[in-house]
Amino acid sequence: MGPKVTKKINQDFFKKWSSDMAYVLGFFVADGCITLSKGRKSNPYMFNITSKDLEHLYNINKALSSDYKIGKKSNSSGSIAYQINVRNSVLSRDLMNLGVYLRKTYNLKPIKTPEKYFSDFVRGFFDGDGSVYIYNVNKVVQIKSSFVCTSLDFIAEFNERLYRVLGIPKKSIHKTLGRKMGFMKQFSNCFYIGDSEKLAKFMYGNNPSLYLERKREIFEKWALLKRRSFTKKNYPSKIGWKLREGIIQKIHRLKVFVMKFWNCPDKNRGFSIKSEQ
Repeated sequence: MGPKVTKKINQDFFKKWSSDMAYVLGFFVADGCITLSKGRKSNPYMFNITSKDLEHLYNINKALSSDYKIGKKSNSSGSIAYQINVRNSVLSRDLMNLGVYLRKTYNLKPIKTPEKYFSDFVRGFFDGDGSVYIYNVNKVVQIKSSFVCTSLDFIAEFNERLYRVLGIPKKSIHKTLGRKMGFMKQFSNCFYIGDSEKLAKFMYGNNPSLYLERKREIFEKWALLKRRSFTKKNYPSKIGWKLREGIIQKIHRLKVFVMKFWNCPDKNRGFSIKSEQ
C-alpha cells in the first residue's frame, strides 16, 4: 500500500470576502450542498458543487486553490453532470456561518452580502440558478432573464435588494411547481428588455474573472442585435402583453357587434340607421 495522498484546498477561502469568494458563495447557494456523515467523528462534513459545465468547475476549483479531482455522474435519464466533492469541516462550517446550512433546499435564508461584492454574489447565483434567452413576441425580438429558488425567504429579500440596486420597478415573485424537483414549490422573478440590460451591466460591469461564458454570451448577442425602438411600460412581468391582447379582443368584438347591427335593422329599437342609397 502506497503513501496516503493529501489533497490541497484553501480551507480559509470563505473566511474573507472577495470578488471570487462572493461569486463561489452565490454559485454554491444555487448548485451546492453540505452533507454530514453522522458516524464519522473526525472531519464529518463534506461540501459538494455540481454543474453540467465541466470547464466552469475547473475555474471554480482553481479559485479554491484546489487539486481535488472533478467527478462525473449521471441521473436516471442519462443526463451528465460534474461535481467537486470536498471533505473539509472548516470550509463547511464557514459556509454555515454565512447562512448555508444542511438541507439548504428546505431552509435557505437571506445571505448577508457586503454591498461591494453583491454583484459578484448575484452573478454566481445567476450562473447556478438563473436563465436568459432571446425570443420573439409579435415579430419583435425580446430578452428575458430570471432567477429561481425553492426558498421564498431567500428570493424575496434577494429580489427586493436587487431591484433597489438596479433602480427598476419591484418585480413580482411567481410560484410554480418544478418537475425536476418532484413538483416542489419554486419561486422566481423575471427581467425583460431594459431591466435585463441593467442586470447584465450590474453582473459584468466590474470585469469579473469568474462567470459562466455561455450565459454571458447571450447578453452580448442581445447587445449586438438591431432592434425596433419601443416605449417602456412599467407593467410587471407579462401583464403588458396580456392587457394589449385583451384590448385587441374587445375591439374585435365591438366591430362584430356594429357590423351585425348595421346589417340587421330592427324597427322596434326606437331608432334606426339608414344607409345611403
